Formats: sequence, structure tokens, C-alpha cells
Amino acid sequence: MGKKFGELERVTGVTFFRLSPYEQSPFAGTGEALGRFIRRCRSYVLTIGPFFLSTYLIMEWATEENHKLYRKNPKDYENDT
Repeated sequence: MGKKFGELERVTGVTFFRLSPYEQSPFAGTGEALGRFIRRCRSYVLTIGPFFLSTYLIMEWATEENHKLYRKNPKDYENDT
């Protein structure tokens, strides 16, 4: 009962071909995966694009309005001399 999980049963008549991890190409299939990623992103642009655009515009407006409201009014300090 001292066998490990992968050695529980002995299989005969089956040949396994394995490639050493040192012989594998680390970037194999990267171009295809990048192409699929770009295609999927383009299909969602019209779905999520308006949401992100409106959020960005609202945040820009809110930041600008915040700076405007917290700025001191120079007319309040005209007669301080």
C-alpha cells in the first residue's frame, strides 16, 4: 500500500510520449491567444463602453466641481488692507 496516486494501477500496451519541459516553447500559441483576446474585447466594447465613458465623464465633472466649490472667492478679500 505504499504506492502514490499516479501509480495505483499498472497499464501495459500503452505508450506515453512526453516532451521535456526544457524543450517546450514558452510562448507557443501566444499570437493565437492574443488574437482571440482582442476579438472578444471588441465584441464587448459596445456593451460596457458607454458605462465606462459615462462614469469617466461624471468623475471628471465631480472633480472639477469640487475644485470650484473649495476655491476661495477673491471678492471676499478685496477690502482687507
